[in-house]
Amino acid sequence: MTPKSPRAGGSSGRSVNAALGAAGLAAFLALGEAVPRLGIVKEQYFPPTGRIARALGDQVTDGTFWTDLGDTLTGWALGLAIAVGAGVVVGVVVSVVPYLREVTASTIEFLRPIPSVALIPLAVLLYGTELRSVLLLVVYASFWQVLVQVMYGVRDVDPVAEETARSYGLSTWARVRHVLWPTALPYVMTGVRLAAAVALILTVTAELVIGAPGLGARIAVAQTSQAVPEMYALIVVTGLLGLLINVGARSVERYALAWHQSVRGEVTV
Repeated sequence: MTPKSPRAGGSSGRSVNAALGAAGLAAFLALGEAVPRLGIVKEQYFPPTGRIARALGDQVTDGTFWTDLGDTLTGWALGLAIAVGAGVVVGVVVSVVPYLREVTASTIEFLRPIPSVALIPLAVLLYGTELRSVLLLVVYASFWQVLVQVMYGVRDVDPVAEETARSYGLSTWARVRHVLWPTALPYVMTGVRLAAAVALILTVTAELVIGAPGLGARIAVAQTSQAVPEMYALIVVTGLLGLLINVGARSVERYALAWHQSVRGEVTV
């Protein structure tokens, strides 16, 4: 009996998952159209899917929509880049330098649980409705996602490999590059993927609450002006952004970890 090819099985599984996903989406859209039409929910509070789709089309043809979308993506990208850079550097230094982990442990555990939205008054006080207010919240929320994963990754380094590198006289930088980094990279990529989603959430939240330029502020304007279909259309846009960011982060993760067994999908026979 000839065994099935793992590649063929994987392709078939992906096709089935895609079909099921499309069917689920179609059912959800149909439900969104039927619920207000049947009077279960008032249309003034939850418009049918068709009205939301038309409002989305109107938004896409509006030039200011693309300006606001660019503002949101700018805040997201800058905040994520700063958080990832700082999280990787601080995580490696804290984990590698002797006793520094113990010295900073209580401080990290105190600061990490503080909700970023609790810093909104401070951000407004310092920077008003400028981009820097958004960056403050995004960086604070995303930084911990990366830092914790980096520290877990460094802790997972094989002590035998570390001692072997030392016995061969490798410098600190060489040990970080050839021993620590390959072990920590899967954790780093997980942190980046989590931070990317958190960064988008905080970007839109900051714009919505503070009034900084972007999709969040546009949603707030639609809500206060009773433009309900436009409000839902903008919410759909933020959902699509989250989906694209997640897919993009997973693609980057697969590319960066192409050498890793979890990505290569190797199976033990």
